[in-house]
Amino acid sequence: MNFTLLAIESSCDETAAAVIKNGKILSNIIATQSIHQKYGGIVPELASRAHQQNIVPAVAQALLQANITKYMLNGVAFTKGPGLLGSLLVGVSFAKAFALGLNVPLIEVNHMEAHILAHFIDDPKPSFPFLCLTVSGGHTQIVLVTDYLEMKVIGQTQDDAVGEAFDKSAKLLGLPYPGGPLVDKYAQLGNPYAYAFPNVDTPALNYSFSGIKTAILYFLRDRTAREPDFVEKNMNDICASIQEALVEILLKKLRKAVNETGIKEVAIAGGVSANSGLRKKLQENADKLGWNVYIPRFEYCTDNAAMIAMAGAFKYERGIFADQQVSPDPRMKI
Repeated sequence: MNFTLLAIESSCDETAAAVIKNGKILSNIIATQSIHQKYGGIVPELASRAHQQNIVPAVAQALLQANITKYMLNGVAFTKGPGLLGSLLVGVSFAKAFALGLNVPLIEVNHMEAHILAHFIDDPKPSFPFLCLTVSGGHTQIVLVTDYLEMKVIGQTQDDAVGEAFDKSAKLLGLPYPGGPLVDKYAQLGNPYAYAFPNVDTPALNYSFSGIKTAILYFLRDRTAREPDFVEKNMNDICASIQEALVEILLKKLRKAVNETGIKEVAIAGGVSANSGLRKKLQENADKLGWNVYIPRFEYCTDNAAMIAMAGAFKYERGIFADQQVSPDPRMKI
């Protein structure tokens, strides 16, 4: 990998830029948008405006931290999708203009594939073939990975993503946005078996989280009707029980995927892979069932540009470039 790339990520509410040189990440800058907290969720129009404000400073900081100038770049990688259209449009437009001005190639990257390829930033790296559980606010998938650029979804959610289930549960508990990390924080102090929530079974290797969200809603409604301060008094146990149920749903299908494929190289990726309960339970399954497990560093779990840079590097090596007519693809699939 004798080249240097700039990478840009703008799929949701993180404006990120990174530089990779000869396969090594030199910088990884993330500008977080705090404006969404007061609305209890991401407001797409506000997200795209914030990207416009943040993208130039983020790129400038990434180049400065990497100790390179823009004229040393050999290409520009960017997130094409999936994501919010307005957010993607900012990143794609900037990448196209930047690459055109420097007369260097454009490299389009699938955001979800990049989450998986983040495993190749640091050691240890998984061996092919491996299974990757990709879990985020918008996606829940089991992906069979046979090469850096060859992936196949063998199971996915039929309705809501697990990240949405965490955030919606947090909202029902009165926790501020983003609530998923707060559920994890309280869960570490609670009893995961204090309350039982349904583990909905679905065909094949697919997931469903709409049912458990409804179950949590009705559970909280009924308990608070009898005991108004129920949530405040039992927050730790409630969060621990919700997290236990959601993680077990994820791992039940993952165990089934391992049994069906015979592949014991297992990785996790995406924002929810930062969840301490999932990490702990995955390692327990690995120890019990003989899996080789790969868990990325926290900074590479949530949306970041380092993973876009890594994915872009594999494409650059193979000469897979985009043209100036490329457009965002909010529903892009693996």
